[in-house]
Amino acid sequence: MSSHILQETAVRYFLEVVRAGSVKDAALRLNVAPSAVSRQVARLEREMDTLLFERQARGMVPNAAGELLAAHAKRAQQDNERVLGDISALRGLRKGFVRVASAAGFAYDLLPSLIARFGETYEGIRFHLEMCAQGEVPGRIRDGEADIGITLSGLPEPGIRLELRHPCPVLAVMSRRHPLAAQRQLSLSQVVAYPLALPTPVSSIRQLLDTSCSRQGLQYNTAITSNHADSLVSYAATAPEAIAFYGELSVRTRLQSLELAAIPLRDREMNERYLEVQTLAGRALPAAGKAFVQFLTEHIKAG
Repeated sequence: MSSHILQETAVRYFLEVVRAGSVKDAALRLNVAPSAVSRQVARLEREMDTLLFERQARGMVPNAAGELLAAHAKRAQQDNERVLGDISALRGLRKGFVRVASAAGFAYDLLPSLIARFGETYEGIRFHLEMCAQGEVPGRIRDGEADIGITLSGLPEPGIRLELRHPCPVLAVMSRRHPLAAQRQLSLSQVVAYPLALPTPVSSIRQLLDTSCSRQGLQYNTAITSNHADSLVSYAATAPEAIAFYGELSVRTRLQSLELAAIPLRDREMNERYLEVQTLAGRALPAAGKAFVQFLTEHIKAG
């Protein structure tokens, strides 16, 4: 087997099949015909003299050899990106591309505003921001689909380096006309006397709320539920007695644009949330990614 085959189009097509899970979906992402993808994967398997996938009814899954090749190819791509980034850095960081995977709460306002502010200094840096489920962020980083991940803390993840772990308490969010809007701090026992605008039961905020209310024997009245946090905040800004909940970091920019009050909660569970900035352990980020991580951590800490 010649090593030159690991540097060709075939590997790029192979990686897309690994990520997409099928030839058809990979072809759509690559904007080529499915037959072209099939030919490249077959060529790769022929030249390496081994099968790389298990062909299943619902798609293609890499076998042990495919997993090894995918891991090598992703590392090679990352090394290439880092070298190109380092070369750009020698010219004053005028160009670069940063891929960010983020949990929903941070992707609506916090990250777009910080990316825009970062761009004021580094105009040539381009970004791709992908919103995904909280637990999917580390996988995006390990798979080479994201350079930086922003999510809420969970169990320690293998192969993930924490660049920052910062408190992200839950606040009670309401109209400035709300009877409780002038309070400096609230307890859930005060909050549950009012109609609540709540996320769905799978969200981390809802789970913390339910845990805390269960511990204290509190019951609440739900006015509206939604899987879109901004919808709940907009409802609370309009309904004079409704209360929503939002992470402190995520609601910062909303407070500037809406007539909202955001009040800390003294209940223990509502303060046990942490934002994490994640990268791949052992990987040297390209210069653009390194600069954005530093910018993120400084601005999040600054408040």
